[in-house]
Amino acid sequence: MGKITGAEILIESLKAEGVKHVFGYPGGSIIPLTDKLYGEKEIKFYLTRHEQGAVHAADGYARATGKVGVCIATSGPGATNLVTGIATANMDSIPIVAITGQVNSSLIGNDAFQEADMVGITRPITKHNYLVKDIKDLARVVKEAFHIARTGRPGPVLIDLPVDIQFKAAEFKYPKTVALKGYNPTFKGHIGQMKRIVKAIEKSKKPIIYAGGGIILSEASKQLIAFARKTKIPVTTTLMGLGGFPEDDPLSLGMLGMHGTAYANHAVQEADLIIAIGARFDDRVTGRLDTFAPHATVVHIDIDPASVSKNVHVDIPVIGDAKQILKELQNLIKEGKHAAWHKKIAEWRKETPLAYKQDNKLRPQYVIEEICKLTKTEDVIISTEVGQNQMWAAQYYTYTKPRTWISSGGLGTMGYGFPAALGAKVGRPEAMVFDIAGDGSIQMNIQELATAMIEKIPVKIIILNNGCLGMVRQWQELFYDKRYAFTTLAKKSCTKCPDFVKLAESYGAKGVRITKKADVKKALEVAIKEKGTIILDFIVEREENVFPMVPAGESIGNMLHGLA
Repeated sequence: MGKITGAEILIESLKAEGVKHVFGYPGGSIIPLTDKLYGEKEIKFYLTRHEQGAVHAADGYARATGKVGVCIATSGPGATNLVTGIATANMDSIPIVAITGQVNSSLIGNDAFQEADMVGITRPITKHNYLVKDIKDLARVVKEAFHIARTGRPGPVLIDLPVDIQFKAAEFKYPKTVALKGYNPTFKGHIGQMKRIVKAIEKSKKPIIYAGGGIILSEASKQLIAFARKTKIPVTTTLMGLGGFPEDDPLSLGMLGMHGTAYANHAVQEADLIIAIGARFDDRVTGRLDTFAPHATVVHIDIDPASVSKNVHVDIPVIGDAKQILKELQNLIKEGKHAAWHKKIAEWRKETPLAYKQDNKLRPQYVIEEICKLTKTEDVIISTEVGQNQMWAAQYYTYTKPRTWISSGGLGTMGYGFPAALGAKVGRPEAMVFDIAGDGSIQMNIQELATAMIEKIPVKIIILNNGCLGMVRQWQELFYDKRYAFTTLAKKSCTKCPDFVKLAESYGAKGVRITKKADVKKALEVAIKEKGTIILDFIVEREENVFPMVPAGESIGNMLHGLA
């Protein structure tokens, strides 16, 4: 190929990694790269309207496809606008490569115009990051970045690229292999530890499988299903694990934790064996740590040794890839029964089902249930914003396949769902993509309606509009004597701030407002048939709450229940 510029080397490296789509926003320090991308036939550049939209879109693309998502921004404020999205991907172990322009190498450290120390800023929120100082290192850096992002426990990697490196020329030779000192993830589980798991299962009377996002990331859903069905062990998933085990399976307990099903939480608290797979025992799952699963022997299968015994003491740790370990365990385990345990769980299901008030009022849970009913036969991806809308979507939609649930779990990033939905639709154009939103969250990246319309990325935006920051308002109702401090978005002087129907139309999209329960099904049918982007603005009950709910600092067995 001869000598080519750094910008061209980067593009050829992306091609070598199979990249077809990138999301980004241009600027002075990244012009050499975006100039070379202009007219590029093998890589499609999606111009978002904010850098945060770009990184969330790359994240949604990665979650929906299993591939590494790529985003691009300029130096300084462009790069720092990626920070929230990078942190989001880091908390949820999502593989993305973020490429940022940087000021000229000779100016670094001099407080130059639009300079920011992106290596320093992102060090705590990336799996690894690079500042490219020599053009001869660029191809190797890209190869390493993609390898690090997708292997082991996945995560975001940042490449900071000074503008002069983009202009310089060098021979292009893309490395075939990667050799990194100190980075050698373990994939195969220790046979001795796996035999200990088998003995623990045989001894157990009340076992539970607790599956997290690692099941999705490892593509281990089929292996988990086979393992659970052979052992007859009930399965509960984390928010990030939704879809990893089919929720219409009799063994499914749904989601556990702060807003999980009551029967999942009760089962965990009474279990004598917990088999955690690809989960990290975060505080939303465990509640008060000293009361979590007091009777259980804890097994933890995870590719990241740093996650084991980090929050909860683990009795049988197994480091390795979930898919591979479950395959190996399948050959060691025996058929299980646990009839008495299943009977007990069935009683909890009957006593404390997920429920909401059944009347003629327009309630958000009903909207989610109707979406589920109307899309059963479709290839559907549900993306969400954060808050009550997220929890209702988690509770009342039945997830049966992996990579059909896309949501910010660990960081809880408002404004995530819509751009993530766009990325998911780009990655899987055959799927029907919904963004379940609140009227607060959707406004944080509403400008990406322009991206959706101009780039022709059709998604269905479902706004559960209660006129307030719903989850914070719920806490204020329950624990702050209904002092709704700064959480009311709609006022008597402006009940439509904004008017989402007019807002949709201003971008060229379709908008529909629904105020009656009787009109929900018809509106959703219109949305499903709509070929372009559409906003459905459902005016739901303002003081509807998410239940069950484990109050902060309480045991997950101590839940608040209610129907509103």
